[in-house]
Amino acid sequence: MTCPRHRRWLVPAAAGALLLGAVPALPQLDDSFMPKGGKTLLLQVLAEAGNGGELLALLSARRSEGEWRQVLAPRAAALSEREQSTLAAYLAVNMPVSNPGEVAQREGRTAELYAALPRDGRELAWHECQFCHSLFTSHLTQDRSLQAWMNMFESPFHREMKMTPQEREEFSRYSAINMPMKIEDVPPDLRF
Repeated sequence: MTCPRHRRWLVPAAAGALLLGAVPALPQLDDSFMPKGGKTLLLQVLAEAGNGGELLALLSARRSEGEWRQVLAPRAAALSEREQSTLAAYLAVNMPVSNPGEVAQREGRTAELYAALPRDGRELAWHECQFCHSLFTSHLTQDRSLQAWMNMFESPFHREMKMTPQEREEFSRYSAINMPMKIEDVPPDLRF
């Protein structure tokens, strides 16, 4: 039973909810202008290599960024230096995955495999930063070291974010490698 003091708000609240449902869907923004994240780069390298069956070995291994760069060097030669660093950082932070066999079963089904892998820095920035502030001023234009990005999570308002320590490190490594972006590379709708 609703408290009489609060009952008078039920009708306006219900009407507001109905009106929100009648608003046309807002256009989806496209994050493709941002540098690729490690997950995208991993799938790209695997597709270009065309060697099936190596995914399980990658998902099961623990290596440093330098070791990942050496292992992937022959396959990642087409990537830029920055992309190679982004991929190596992603793998160093996120591998091995907790369920490598389960994830590897999705090989060949790109969308399913993408969804099963840990979120990369681009995904984390795109889906987490914009809840509170502009992605442009808070992330895309910031020139920070890895430690400075990690320190950002110590501020009171960032401490409350529902990101695991692993996700915070992934976000920080991606950001230290790929930020800042040039203003002209960011779509006008997302500036400021």
